[in-house]
Amino acid sequence: MQLDLNNLPSDTTLLHRLVRDIAATVEHRDSEIERLQAIIKKLQRAQFGRRSERLDPDQLALTLEDIDSDIGRIEESRPAIVTEPPEAPSRRKALPDHLPRKDILLDVDGEACSCCGGALHAIGESVSEMLDWVPAQLRVIRITRCRACGKVAQVPAPERPIAGGLATPTLLAHVLVSKYCDHTPLYRQSQIFARHGVDLGRSTLAG
Repeated sequence: MQLDLNNLPSDTTLLHRLVRDIAATVEHRDSEIERLQAIIKKLQRAQFGRRSERLDPDQLALTLEDIDSDIGRIEESRPAIVTEPPEAPSRRKALPDHLPRKDILLDVDGEACSCCGGALHAIGESVSEMLDWVPAQLRVIRITRCRACGKVAQVPAPERPIAGGLATPTLLAHVLVSKYCDHTPLYRQSQIFARHGVDLGRSTLAG
């Protein structure tokens, strides 16, 4: 009899039968253990008792053979319990909690068991994490200023870091950090912007 503790049947009748079989096996094993203990005591008397109680070598060898066969029979009748080997602890550091998470749910196909046809029930889930990279994205900020009726009145334009320039403070900060902190030359930055479809020459970045 083989039991898989990670995949026990849900049928109540089958579970009752398994429990009765295990109880019968345990009871039989207990009786065998008592009989073997009696034989061991007999052997101990034969070795350490009075001379009249000692066994001859041939009878002792036969008794030991009987014990070996009995032990083998008990081991075969024991229920085999199958468990998954414990997973080795991961030495990898956990990913930082402040990073945003995107959940992807992978569910089984169908709602019925392929073996018995019964309804499937969720009993747990396994979660694994992977580190993803979201590429940088360039965008255009459009500033619209409304004019009122009756007289010319318009909200003043926001001040720009560079007069007449197109770069926002965020873009300027990115160029400066890339050059002086990440040591990325301006011509390489120009190539990176080109891959995003924006033409920013080295001379423009230098200015």
